[in-house]
Amino acid sequence: MAEPRAPGPVPAPKGLRYGDDARTPLGPPQGHQKALYRTVRFIFRVVFTVLGRVELVGAEKLPQDGAYVVAPVHRSNVDFALLSLLTKRRMRFMGKDAIWKSKVLGRSVSVLGAFPVHRGAPDREAMRVCHAVLQHGEPLVMFAEGTRQQGGEVGELFDGTAYVAARAGVTLYPVGIGGSQKLLPKGAKRPRLSKLVVVVGDPIEAPPSADAGGGGARRVARSAVRQNTLRLRRELQSLYDRAQALAGDPNPPRTQTPAPVDLDRP
Repeated sequence: MAEPRAPGPVPAPKGLRYGDDARTPLGPPQGHQKALYRTVRFIFRVVFTVLGRVELVGAEKLPQDGAYVVAPVHRSNVDFALLSLLTKRRMRFMGKDAIWKSKVLGRSVSVLGAFPVHRGAPDREAMRVCHAVLQHGEPLVMFAEGTRQQGGEVGELFDGTAYVAARAGVTLYPVGIGGSQKLLPKGAKRPRLSKLVVVVGDPIEAPPSADAGGGGARRVARSAVRQNTLRLRRELQSLYDRAQALAGDPNPPRTQTPAPVDLDRP
């Protein structure tokens, strides 16, 4: 992987408005942003401790420096806040550009690591911003299921998460989150008491590069990306089941068992 670049802004794509955060420098937070992030992270820890005991499993697997992609299951709006407890490093994640219509709210979530993505934008624009984040040496959170889901089964995943990690040549870490759906289910207006468990799985390495591209980008076979996506789904299901069981809210038995994944098939 290419050496991290010096922090710099990612300009808004032509014809698109990503919001006020389009001028926010990349790279680890500095100065008052660093202090503010630490304060907010501490508040998250206190709040989650009050609402329910938090258990972190495998957090030591995450590197202390360099870029990587965290791919968690997504069942609640509190998931991104829970993930901040895994490491003292600020992790970046995509947010709906509508958030940045409010400068106060937009700048607040920017400090937490969010950057806006226009939902009507081509996928390549979102991928470009994600790649820039990784090239600046920052951890990136990508919810491979897309939006929040319900239930105990991890469905079909988009290839985007595995593609971004493969193109940047960084490691992918699957993460199961248990209890968050019970704490704040989709549509709920107030949280409920619930034990929370976050389980970090074993790393999924980026496939070999077929050809080096410009700016640190790599060419990777589509079949290799797809294989990592299939593996990610299998790992996420296992981690999600484990996290839910540890949280005291085990997933119900599935009526159909997903077909086994042949990782060696081209």
